[in-house]
Amino acid sequence: MDVGLLWIPATLIASVGQVARNTMQRRLTETIGTAGATQVRFVYGFPFALVFLALVLLISGEPLPGPGAGFAPFLLLGSVTQILATATMLAAMRLRSFSVVTAVLKTEAIQIAAFGFVVLGDRLPPLALAAIVTATLGVVLVSWSPRVSGELGQGGWRPILLGIGSGALFAISTVGFRGAILAFDSGSFVARATTTLAWSLGLQTTILGIWLAFFDRAALAGSLRHWRTSLSAGFVGAAASQFWFIGFALTAAANVRTLALVEVVLAQIVSRRIMAQETSRRELGGMALIVIGVIVLLLTSR
Repeated sequence: MDVGLLWIPATLIASVGQVARNTMQRRLTETIGTAGATQVRFVYGFPFALVFLALVLLISGEPLPGPGAGFAPFLLLGSVTQILATATMLAAMRLRSFSVVTAVLKTEAIQIAAFGFVVLGDRLPPLALAAIVTATLGVVLVSWSPRVSGELGQGGWRPILLGIGSGALFAISTVGFRGAILAFDSGSFVARATTTLAWSLGLQTTILGIWLAFFDRAALAGSLRHWRTSLSAGFVGAAASQFWFIGFALTAAANVRTLALVEVVLAQIVSRRIMAQETSRRELGGMALIVIGVIVLLLTSR
């Protein structure tokens, strides 16, 4: 496979890992709260990121890549906004408005395309932009339901606002991380991606550790009590991020996040095949739009 197309399997692997990590974190919110569950992916993921970096450098024989002048600001931007995005997402999930959160959170791909163009100058062909919009509309169709409309009519705006905010923050963090990866003066794409991951998790661990030590020691203690689940979430989160960052090193972040929308289709297939849940025409139409958008995006990438 052409190295330039490695972002495709990397993104698919990362998507699976992200679903697993989000599930673990959501369960942890019930026992250690939103702040505690937020810091798990960073504090427990950091040691694994260091292991990944050591393995990459050992196998490749490369020296540690040297960051360029723009690395630190992009790293700080990506790290801080990802912390805020994760906390906002988990807060929305605690409201149990999952369809609302999913629908608006997945607009992240469109927001990334906009932020990436403004901040990094990532220019996407018109056909790729059309594919991103098509796939995102498909997600909205799949995720929306009469129950969602009822929630909005009954004043259920909090989860949708949290979802939009979380999507925007994730979009900014993604652009920040891609900017940090591109700011290195040397190194292969794998070394640059892995080094950025280690730096980001180290910074996020420091920020959250200080904040929790002063303002929420109970959450920190809770993650220590539930260390087995926290350790698993940390490993899965670090592994997923490793593949996300490899994708960001190879192509525009909007391409990566749009391909990741296939997880919505996979979830619907599982629901129908394993859980014997019916799929409506609206959902089938939405899945068709996602598939069309992703196929067009992949053909454009080639």
